[in-house]
Formats: sequence, C-alpha cells, structure tokens
Amino acid sequence: MSYSRFSELSGINSGTLSRVLQGSRPISVRQLDSITKGMGLAEDFLFDAYVEECFAFNVSMRRIRPFVLKCAVLGRLDCIERIVPPLLDNLSYVPAMFDVAEELLASKHNQAAALIYRHVSEAEKYQHSERLALCRYRLFLINLGEDLEENMRAATQFEPYVNRLDEADQLEALKQLMHVFGMVHKWEKVDALAKEMHKVATIQYDLQCRSERSEEIQKRAERPLYYYILYSYLARSTASEECGDYKRALEFVDLYAGGKNWVQEKDEEAKRILGQFSEWAVANTLLYRLMSGEVEVLNEYADYIASQEDEIFIAVSNMVKAANLYELNIDSILERFAAFIPYQSDKTDFGEYKPAILKESYAQFLGDLAVYRFNTNEDIDNAIELLLQSLNLSIIINSGKNIINCITLFEEYRDYADLQAKEKFKKLSSEVHRLAKKSVILLGSL
Repeated sequence: MSYSRFSELSGINSGTLSRVLQGSRPISVRQLDSITKGMGLAEDFLFDAYVEECFAFNVSMRRIRPFVLKCAVLGRLDCIERIVPPLLDNLSYVPAMFDVAEELLASKHNQAAALIYRHVSEAEKYQHSERLALCRYRLFLINLGEDLEENMRAATQFEPYVNRLDEADQLEALKQLMHVFGMVHKWEKVDALAKEMHKVATIQYDLQCRSERSEEIQKRAERPLYYYILYSYLARSTASEECGDYKRALEFVDLYAGGKNWVQEKDEEAKRILGQFSEWAVANTLLYRLMSGEVEVLNEYADYIASQEDEIFIAVSNMVKAANLYELNIDSILERFAAFIPYQSDKTDFGEYKPAILKESYAQFLGDLAVYRFNTNEDIDNAIELLLQSLNLSIIINSGKNIINCITLFEEYRDYADLQAKEKFKKLSSEVHRLAKKSVILLGSL
C-alpha cells in the first residue's frame, strides 16, 4: 500500500507517516491508534510491540502515561507490568508513575492502579516517605473484599505505615482499620486504634479552631475533624460493649452525645452529624441498659428504633442477643420488624455500610436467631436451617469466629437434623476444610 493511500485510511500526514515507518520519529499513542484503525486490527493488537517503542528514542512520560491509561481501560495489565519495573529503575520517574496510579484509581481501574502502587512502593528509596505510606494505604483499600481473613492480613500489612500518612488521610485510614479489625472481633485493637484517632483528630481540631485561616489548614480530611473525635468515642463504646463492659460503654456514650457542648461549627452539616450521634446515643444507652440486665427497657428500645429504619436490622440483632442471654420471648418484636430481616438498606446518614460489614452482621444474626429458636423449642427445623444459612454465609466471607460457632452448635443439635440437613452440613464442612488449607498456604507465603 502506498504512503498516500495509508495516509488516507489512517488520517496521518504522509510525511509524518514516512518518518515513523523509517524509525526516525517516535510513535505517539494517538498515532498508534490511527495506524491500528487504518490496518483494521483490534485496538490492542500492536500493544506488545508498542511496549518496546516506549523505551525507544528518549523515554517520555508523554508517551508512557497515555499508553498505560489505555492499557488499563483495555485490561492489558501484562503490558503495564512490562513497562513499569524498567521505568522505575530510574527513580526520577517514581513521582510521575505514582500520579498515574492515582489517576487510574480515580477512574476505578483498581487492578492497574494496584500494580503500579506495588512497584512504586518497592522503588521508593525513602522508607519513611509519605508517598510510600500512601501506596500502602491505597493497596490496603483496593485489596479489601468480602473475605474477612484476607482483609485482616491486608490491614496487618498496612498498619505499620498508618502514622506516616498526612493527618487528613491518617484519620480515615484509622477508621478503615477499625472496621476490618472489628469484623474479625479484635476489639482490643479497635480500642487502641480509636485512641490514636482521638489523639490525632483532637490535635488537628485544636489547631484548626485557633487558626484565623482555618480553611487553609493543610489538606482537608474526608469528613470534619470533630466527626473523627466523636467517632473515636463511638468506636470505643462499641469495643467496650463487645467485651461485655457496658458501664464503660455508657461512659463513652456520654462523650459522643455531648458533642454539641464543644463543637464550634454551627452549619447544617454539623447539625446533621451531631443529630446522628445524639440518636445513636439514645439507642445505645437503651441497648447497654438492656444488655446489662435491665430487661424492662426492651419495649422502649424497640419503640425508639422503629423510627430509625436504617438501623432496625442491627437493633433487632442486638435484641436477639439479649433474648438469648436473659431467656426473653421476643416473638412479637421479630414479627413487628420482619420486613427489615434480612437487612433491607445499606444506607446511613454518612454513606453506605460496607457489604462485608453487613454480611458479617447478618451471619452473626442468623446464628443467634438459630439459638433463640433452639431455646424456645418453637421450630427446631427452622433453627437448623438458620444455622446452615449462617454457616454458608460465614464460609463465603471467611468469618472464622462464626464458622466455629456454627459448627459447634450444629454438632450439639445434630440429632435433630434430618438427612438432607446433615448432607448439606457435610458439604459445607468440606468448604471449611478448603478454607483452612488456603489460610495455611497464605500464612506460609508471608
């Protein structure tokens, strides 16, 4: 084909085309697209060859950046893997590639971003740099999924870097770490992280309140600083609750309920946040009194939570726990809130619950409800089915504590199970064995 003919097909000037094909001029990504289209080939057909082109002539981010972004869009992570390591042998390209990873993350190309973050973190020679910490933080967030044990491993690997982040990022990172450790019931760890959050947020809030130019204070956190102070109290109250120390939990409730006495902001956002913490304070005060043995507040708790639709499922889960602890009959409450079981909403005033948090809560709820059915002897078959549902969901999210509880409880009531239920339990047990082998392999690789 003549230069002029191909120039017509590709839209590239014939003189430019001639210099490109003779190897005297580098090919831009735009020209690569035009050439590929003119040849009638798949969009990524020439990508393997273009990897070499990225290092021909002078290495230029003006060619590499758009090519990496296009590789991410088309799922060609193999090409990115071939480009990034040799490029980062020259450490001067570390900042530019970090920026590319940030761009990919913002456009939801998480796996491509993760690949670059890993290589940037390996190349970063300043081991205490904020960029290294940010890479580790981004990788932690990208790796979070439904597998609770893998989430915990990701959190454990990231945690040593959290205090190297900018304070604004550090606060949200601590919140994410608390979520992960809370889902695997590491409540002492949650309490320690909440204390650190309180310290960082309090220092920054004091600085902000003293500054005459508060809007210009460094980088803004994802939420207002006072939110993190209140949230640290909420997290510590939850940790105390889970450890059975309801007196201590109530002390922290008073702290986050009293935010209106010291929060200086008076805007609509502040009113909304303070209002939400106040509502949680009322609900949790009733809950902790109930769990402490004041069973007479059960109906008051149910009535109050009825108007907080987004929180009903969690509240019902708590009432089932109280019923099992104090041998209460809550059939009327379960019937009243049947429409909210399982959870119907993942929305709150502060965004969405993470799916893993909801699934872990639901797995716990199914197990607790099975115990309630066993205790009341109302419907043993239903209790067995609830238990198997809990075990199945616990396996999906790899919740070790719930798996052990379900297996133990099933063995206790095995004689009441029919052949179909026993066969289902056998299949689920084989899945537990597979998970256990996977965990051993992962631990061995660390």
